[in-house]
Amino acid sequence: FDILSSRGFLNWMSDKRYIEACFKINFGRKINLENPQTYSEKLQWLKLNDRRDIYTTMVDKIKAKKYVANIIGEDYIISTLGVWDSFDEIDFDKLPERFVLKCSHDSGGLVIVPDKSKLDIDKARKTINKSLKRNYYYSGREWPYKNVKPRILAEEYMEGAEGNPPDDYKFFCFNGEAKAMFIASDRFAKEETKFDFFDMDFNHLPFTNGHPNADVMPSKPGTFDKMRELAEKLSKGYPHVRVDFYDIDGRVYFGELTLSHWSGFKPFEPEEWDKIFGDWLKLPKGTEN
Repeated sequence: FDILSSRGFLNWMSDKRYIEACFKINFGRKINLENPQTYSEKLQWLKLNDRRDIYTTMVDKIKAKKYVANIIGEDYIISTLGVWDSFDEIDFDKLPERFVLKCSHDSGGLVIVPDKSKLDIDKARKTINKSLKRNYYYSGREWPYKNVKPRILAEEYMEGAEGNPPDDYKFFCFNGEAKAMFIASDRFAKEETKFDFFDMDFNHLPFTNGHPNADVMPSKPGTFDKMRELAEKLSKGYPHVRVDFYDIDGRVYFGELTLSHWSGFKPFEPEEWDKIFGDWLKLPKGTEN
């Protein structure tokens, strides 16, 4: 199913039919869209029924920066070094020795450049061009991505501990209230990425979702309360937003806004946590535009 979808063979399917089929494959049961109870079911309901125009701005990696800055301020925004419509427009001579290339419209087109002198231009071009041709909407039917203009942006290189990419801190917010978060560690390492979930008292939550827990439990960042405060500001007025941040030497930077964590297709283990998250997500009464 994933292979067929990635090659565009399922683009003809309606969003509802695609979601029903994908849900059955991933969860082994039929989705309940009439009376959704779990977090995963409610995310699918939101994809189909809550289609506000602002969501497209929120998931656009370029436009989201201005949107977020207007709410919490410019101090939390990673500097943009350039924006282009095509790879061949990029003048690498004008970029610093370290930077990150990414695409505005998906989660796959990422090129991390810790040393420009070692950059494989052809490999980077292939990665970016593949991403530019892809409409991320079709893979999970996340409606907000459908009309994001594919563009390339270069950002300031953000360095974590020991020169590694920084850990991600991702807050699950429901109508402006943060209820849980996870720390993504070992990203871009040779080993598998790790996800560790916590409540708002930083108690480790006993489940996994997509990736295993870290061998050594991550410590609570000193900026935890600030990130929570900012996440709640950014998610106010929406049934559910996952708000992502980085902590760089004690300074908070905005990462991205995600409306459908894992596109709602990744099971919780144990599955009871799907229902717990679902209880936090209160669906709006009707469609809003």
